[in-house]
Amino acid sequence: MSEAAAFHEEDRLAKTYDWRLFWRLVRYVGPYRLMASTAVALIILSSVLQLVGPLATAVALDLYVASEGRTRSGVATFVGERLARAGLEPTPEQGIAAMALVFLASLVAAFVVLYAQAFIMQLMGQYIMYDLRRDLFAQLQRLPIAYFDRRPIGRLVTRVTNDVAALNELFTAGLVSIFGDVVLLLGIVTMLFALNWRLALVSFSILPILLLVTLWFRLRARQAYRAVRVKLARINSFLQEHLTGMSIVQLFNREAAVMRDFERINADHRDEKRVIRIGRWKL
Repeated sequence: MSEAAAFHEEDRLAKTYDWRLFWRLVRYVGPYRLMASTAVALIILSSVLQLVGPLATAVALDLYVASEGRTRSGVATFVGERLARAGLEPTPEQGIAAMALVFLASLVAAFVVLYAQAFIMQLMGQYIMYDLRRDLFAQLQRLPIAYFDRRPIGRLVTRVTNDVAALNELFTAGLVSIFGDVVLLLGIVTMLFALNWRLALVSFSILPILLLVTLWFRLRARQAYRAVRVKLARINSFLQEHLTGMSIVQLFNREAAVMRDFERINADHRDEKRVIRIGRWKL
């Protein structure tokens, strides 16, 4: 690789998914598998608790608000039959109050579970970031001096700081949270069909449109985030080179020209974070 190619190495975008690299990152979770398993269990529990409120609302409406002849949902019918077998016949006021207490209890329990899950995930993420930064620093210490001569130090700093911070989001709000979101969505779908399967089918009729919009946004967002990463690396490279070589800049009286160049690079980074470029259009 030539020096010019190495200098612009940050501009070359890698393929979208690299499973080999993904599994190299996942191995950092290994030492903290107990924390990860606990977080997964808490996420499943929180997903179940978040479904209690809508179910309690449906039961209160069907059993204690709707008229007698109105068709009840499957959940309300199940609860009504269990209450009848137990010999409990609460008044509408008592039934609504009981469902409100159930709703409130589920909210409090969900808050406690989500707090514990977030605390565990953040703690695990910090441990993983410590291990990752330690390995990166050790790798930089083993590299030959010629490696640093061929590559701008500012871009290496960007990779060790900003890119590792992005990985922190992956470990603290990505891997486990995606599993929890899937569980919650499956629970919502199940509850919708249990309450009213006809209304559920009508609600799911917009899924193809949502899928297309999601795919469209995902592609555009990926391009924008990658562009921001490139521009940020350029800023760090520019600052490192010119601060290190400040005596050369002053010797040739290039302060004003360098300042204009920095303002241009900084403006490019600012604009790239503010807009998503789609061909010749901007959103």
